[in-house]
Amino acid sequence: MQIVDFRPEHAGAFKALNEAWISKYFTLEPKDREVLSDPQGKILEPGGRIFMALDEAGEPVGCVALQALRDGGFEVAKMTTVERVRGQGVGRALMQRCVDVARELGAPRLYIETNSSLAPALALYRAFGFQELAPAETPYARCDVWLELRL
Repeated sequence: MQIVDFRPEHAGAFKALNEAWISKYFTLEPKDREVLSDPQGKILEPGGRIFMALDEAGEPVGCVALQALRDGGFEVAKMTTVERVRGQGVGRALMQRCVDVARELGAPRLYIETNSSLAPALALYRAFGFQELAPAETPYARCDVWLELRL
């Protein structure tokens, strides 16, 4: 397994991976559709990054985005892996890449909006040192947990 920077040919996989997990647990929301339909314009061009996890055959098995925030930090978003690789450290590798790149870029923090029902994801975030924040305004109806990792 390897973690690589997003390339245009990953756009379909990025969208499919995220639509699959969001639809399984929640409902695709307008903001999801907007971001997933245009990762170049909504994530990369404003200064964000996307990382893809590829299996030994080069097939995408996971992804994560860093969306640029006004304060120079990044929101960790659209993180998922396919069912068959869950529990194999792919999510941990994706999160480590986010932390490493954010630190390299001098970001002051990483921020996450998530849901309390996503226990494995919350455990991963907390293992990296993310701390809970007070609720904030969000475009996502499903969001009921806000986290931050000061870098």
